[in-house]
Amino acid sequence: MSDDTIRLATIGRVIQRRWRLLTVLAVVGALVGFGVSVVFPPRYTTSASVLLSGQWEERELLTQAEIATSSVVIDKVAAKLGDSGLRDRVSAKATEGNIISVSGTADTPQGAQRIADRVAEEYVAFAARLAGDTTDSDVATRPEALKKLVAQTSRRITELAKAADPGKSVESVQGRTELEKLRTALQEAVEKLDEVDPSLNKANMVVMGPATRPAGEAPPTRLQLVVGGALLFLLCTVVGHLAAARMSRRLRGEQEIAAALGATLLGTVDVPGERAAHQPPQGGGPQARIRGFLGLDTRWDTPAPQASGGEGSRQIRYRRVLARLGDQLPLSRGTLLVIVPNGDDIARRAAVRLAAEAGREPQPRVAEVGGGPPPAPPPPTESGALVVLSAGSRTAGELAGLAEACTDAGHEVVGVVLAGTVRARTTGPAGHTPDGPVPAMAGGIDTRGGSA
Repeated sequence: MSDDTIRLATIGRVIQRRWRLLTVLAVVGALVGFGVSVVFPPRYTTSASVLLSGQWEERELLTQAEIATSSVVIDKVAAKLGDSGLRDRVSAKATEGNIISVSGTADTPQGAQRIADRVAEEYVAFAARLAGDTTDSDVATRPEALKKLVAQTSRRITELAKAADPGKSVESVQGRTELEKLRTALQEAVEKLDEVDPSLNKANMVVMGPATRPAGEAPPTRLQLVVGGALLFLLCTVVGHLAAARMSRRLRGEQEIAAALGATLLGTVDVPGERAAHQPPQGGGPQARIRGFLGLDTRWDTPAPQASGGEGSRQIRYRRVLARLGDQLPLSRGTLLVIVPNGDDIARRAAVRLAAEAGREPQPRVAEVGGGPPPAPPPPTESGALVVLSAGSRTAGELAGLAEACTDAGHEVVGVVLAGTVRARTTGPAGHTPDGPVPAMAGGIDTRGGSA
């Protein structure tokens, strides 16, 4: 199996076993997104297009886009509209076809349209002033008037040349030569002036109509914020589960767990993976009920339970463990203390079943031990302590602390039993599983702060 398949299976297990938590957090994220949309009102954006005639290079168009959003242009528009915060709501970009698109954003569609139109008009006026353009009526006729003036000057030079002294003196020849040079230079200037295309005048800019009134909100819209909030919370929850599993130092190997406790592994036992319908969450308080509803009282990072071999197969496992325990320590010596880490529901159910399978008097005592004080000192008839826990429920440090607490209290850890879950068979016609009911809490559970 590849690493990608493993990751997908892990994500699927998170979704399958934490779907209630994911649903609740997705709803919370959607509410947060809705709250953000209420705090920040909707915005509307529209654009006005300015056409630049002639040949323009890309860097020149970028410069024109910067000019359109310069402080000179924006400040004049802000003064006319009475809006001091206009600078952050105006943008411009160069598009294909020598077009500068000027965009304006406002709280209303009318406001966005007004801003875009005013900025485009002020930009065209400012660009015309930069190019030395004016609003005189004879601006377009200046090249033609200049050509006429050059033609008149050329004719005048010809008349002066004819009227000059026709003699062959040095002064007369030099005068006619200078006049011919002057006329030639004027003719060349006229030819160059004819080559100039009036359409190449880069100050010729046109606003291509008013901006379109926006019909919808600019992103992010309220719907986008709501959906984005739900997806963000959902993603963060899944990533948090994966990161917690990645950094987890809980022991899963049988030999590692036995070594951390400094005891012998007596075997593994099975319990049905489904919680009994009549069994309330551990603790019974509001917090425990909430954890039970969200599925936080069960672990998600354990593999899927295997199919159950039936009640007979499970009973064989329990009796095999008791037989190994009897070979190592005669049970007739006294009461056996069965220690379960606090919060390990799988181990607690296995310990209850193990105490019931012992079938002798006095029955083993089941005690849950957490982060509180160690178990009470053993009575004179105490025969030792048996630790029952599920794989991956505790770190090496926690198990070492549990073993040390037992030693300090005078309890000798005589063995370790690992508990796992199996998938129970389907319910029969009478409403009972063929595997048989889970034995009652024969030995009882001592919940007095972890003391037996």
